[in-house]
Amino acid sequence: MSQDGVTRAESIEEQRTRDDDDKKPKTRRPANTAFRQQRLKAWQPILTPKSVLPLFFIVGVIFAPIGGVLLWASSLVQEISIDYSDCATLAPTNGYDFVPRYSATFKSSKPFTPPSWRKSNDSGAITCRLLFEIPNELPAPVFMYYRLTNFYQNHRRYVASLDLNQLKGDAVSYNTIKGGPCDPLAVNTTAHKVYYPCGLIANSFFNDTIMQPLVQDPNETGNETTFYEMTKKGIAWDSDKELIKQTKYTSDQVLPPPNWAWASQDGVYKSIPNLHENEDFMVWMRTAGLPSFSKLSRRNDTHGMPAGTYAIDIGDNFNVTKYAGTKSILISTRTVLGGKNPFMGIAYIVVGGICVLLGALFTVAHLVRPRKLGDHTYLTWDSNQPNTAVATGRDDRYGSNAP
Repeated sequence: MSQDGVTRAESIEEQRTRDDDDKKPKTRRPANTAFRQQRLKAWQPILTPKSVLPLFFIVGVIFAPIGGVLLWASSLVQEISIDYSDCATLAPTNGYDFVPRYSATFKSSKPFTPPSWRKSNDSGAITCRLLFEIPNELPAPVFMYYRLTNFYQNHRRYVASLDLNQLKGDAVSYNTIKGGPCDPLAVNTTAHKVYYPCGLIANSFFNDTIMQPLVQDPNETGNETTFYEMTKKGIAWDSDKELIKQTKYTSDQVLPPPNWAWASQDGVYKSIPNLHENEDFMVWMRTAGLPSFSKLSRRNDTHGMPAGTYAIDIGDNFNVTKYAGTKSILISTRTVLGGKNPFMGIAYIVVGGICVLLGALFTVAHLVRPRKLGDHTYLTWDSNQPNTAVATGRDDRYGSNAP
């Protein structure tokens, strides 16, 4: 056969194939593959009492001791928390008065003296002094936190209100940052300048000034002698230090956020801050996941806090009454498992106890009234139909005359 004949025959065959494909009815049936037809290999365990009941006891035996260890580790943490939210209104200006809300956990068994406070008003700035006792030495490391309640840093719009390029040090232009995630605190349209740093998170920066603890003279209460040294170095994460860099803006290009009165004078920067060195700002910018949270303010990793009486001066600037919140100062130690948090230990113990209890109940039920595995009498799909089966020892499906 010639080459032209072969080519013509192939063309005819291709045309017939296309015609046959056109005549096939269209269908939405999935392809006949193991994945599309759900024939992939899978583990399909049969849950029997012999396999399920031991599992309950195993989970209970494992979880309960873990919860006990977590609870024990949490109980080893020593701390004192003092709520100073109402210092500006309730604290006296002469002498000291007891703080109404506080909590303390120490190893010492001797009577604990409740903390007290007083306030001073110098040039309109309120300073709150907290006087408290440490009954026994706190081992290093010792941490100082500030704690806020009812402050929703996890709000969707609040969390997104920042500009990463600006925090990295780039001098982001007015037109670029306007209308971005920092709105409505991105730019000042009147001055035609950019806010640095922009956004809601930076504008709400916690601005109470917390000083180092002062060791009080035991013979003359109120006369401090030395500081218990606590540093701000190392309170932020290394990743935050890599993210926030010194800005390329100049002070005449930007304005401070509206709430940054401490850094501004007549609405402009005294000098543009180096946020790469401000670890307090880095800690604040890492938003909390819950409305009540603690953020690290100072630490001492080398020397324990000796027993004695201490005073802390706090510049009371952050207003928590606007949103019905509270603010506290917290001095705490830690263990290898972290700070004081009994929730995880209680949760593990509760889960372990429930598993053991359910395992015991199911075991008793299985021993008293066991169920036959695969017993079809427990099926309910045909429960509306009357049971017409006759125990005659023969199969009636073939009629009464069947042999």
